[in-house]
Amino acid sequence: MEMRLDVLLLLLAAGAVTLVPRILPLLVFSKLQIPDWGLKWLNYIPIAILAALLAQVLFMHETVQWDYLIAAIPTFLVAIYTRSLLGTVLTGVVVIILLRFFF
Repeated sequence: MEMRLDVLLLLLAAGAVTLVPRILPLLVFSKLQIPDWGLKWLNYIPIAILAALLAQVLFMHETVQWDYLIAAIPTFLVAIYTRSLLGTVLTGVVVIILLRFFF
């Protein structure tokens, strides 16, 4: 199989663009002492991302997707009571699977 130089350079550049944003914060923050308020703030990032994705799916469509809306209720309750990101995601996936299987 023949590999052109421009394709190889493009793949290397894409790899660098993917790798640099992941490595650079690690290198910078490994040398710094992050204050407690900063660490507390960083703990909210995963749930904020999950909430933003969920809000898009539930409320940004022209038609209501009832299966997603129904699945959001037990998922939200699990998120509140367990505070487990994995448990929350698994609950949502299982409820969607059950709703689509039975309805």
